[in-house]
Formats: sequence, C-alpha cells, structure tokens
Amino acid sequence: MELVSLLFRDPLTFTLLVIPLIYSIIFHEVAHGWVALRMGDPTAQMLGRLNLSPIKHLDPVGTLMLLIFGFGWAKPVPVNFANIRNQRWGVIFVSSAGIIVNTILAFAAILIYRIVLPQPNEVLFKFLYFMAQINIILAAFNLIPIPPLDGSKILMGFLPAHARRSFLRLEPFGFFIIIGLLYFGLLNPVIDFVRELILLLINLILPV
Repeated sequence: MELVSLLFRDPLTFTLLVIPLIYSIIFHEVAHGWVALRMGDPTAQMLGRLNLSPIKHLDPVGTLMLLIFGFGWAKPVPVNFANIRNQRWGVIFVSSAGIIVNTILAFAAILIYRIVLPQPNEVLFKFLYFMAQINIILAAFNLIPIPPLDGSKILMGFLPAHARRSFLRLEPFGFFIIIGLLYFGLLNPVIDFVRELILLLINLILPV
C-alpha cells in the first residue's frame, strides 16, 4: 500500500516517483522490441509496441500490484526469435537491451544532477533521484538469472543446448520462485550487490 498511501500523503512526491517509474519500465520494454527489429524481427513494430504510450505497455494487474505491493510488471514486448538472424546472439542482445537502457537512464539522471549541482531545484532533485534509483533497481533486478527475468535469457544465450533445455524447465515456476524469494527478502542481497556494481560503473564514468 506504500504508493497508494503516498498518493494521499504527498501527491507531488507520488507524481515525481510514478512518472519515471512508468516510463522507465516502458523504455525497458521498447528497447527489447527495438533491438529485435534491428536484428530482423518486426513483431513488436507490427503490434504497435515501439512507442511510449503507457496504454500499449501497462498491464492492468501488474500496475495494480505495483501500486499496492510495490512489485509489478508491464506487458512483455513480443519477440519472435525465429526471425532473428543469429538466434544465440539475438537472445543475448535483445534480453540485454532493457537493462542497458535502464543503466543509461540512471547515468543520464546522475549526470544531469551533477551538472545542476550545487543548487538543484528541490522538485528536479527528487525527480532525478527517483529516476536514477528506479533505473538502477530495474537493471539490477532484471539481471537476476531466474526465468522469466532478462538475466535468465542472457545466461541461456551462453549455455550449451542441453543446459538451456534443463534451464527452460524452470520457466513455468519462475514467477512463483521470484515472488517467494522477494517475500522472504532473499533477493535483496543479490539486488543490492548488482546495484552497487552498476553504481560503481556509473561512478567510474562520472567521478564525483
């Protein structure tokens, strides 16, 4: 209920949080479809998913879960890997695209913040802070190699065929595994570790 209560407690902060949250998820999904298109699969383009309209991307149940429990999802952008020229590298590149875009958005938010330092506007500061944190967390979370997260598909791109088949057996249960691990807080150390790695990378490029 955290986001819902925030809406009534502090509408401005709610808006400054929800706008980058929604569009960070949308950019993540569009990136998958755009890279797939560049590699030969027009499925996302044909279905009108290569645009930034929230209506095209937000899943009603996933959005409701996000508002109530702080964990949600968007409609996955459809990709037909049979159309992709090099399927092994296609899986890796398409699956990496959303994570890379989230990292770039976090980088951009931190860069803008550092440019407007030392006198950032409070509203701008909050927006940039949320933009950076949301995108770092999205990138870190999606790197976890549990199906159906992007990290699992990236990993499968590097696995031999027999190992990929074994790994795919996890996919029907992946969502429930993720929910269970999140509920018991077992993913938090992993997300925090990956988050610190992403921040380290950004800080290497943008030293304080």
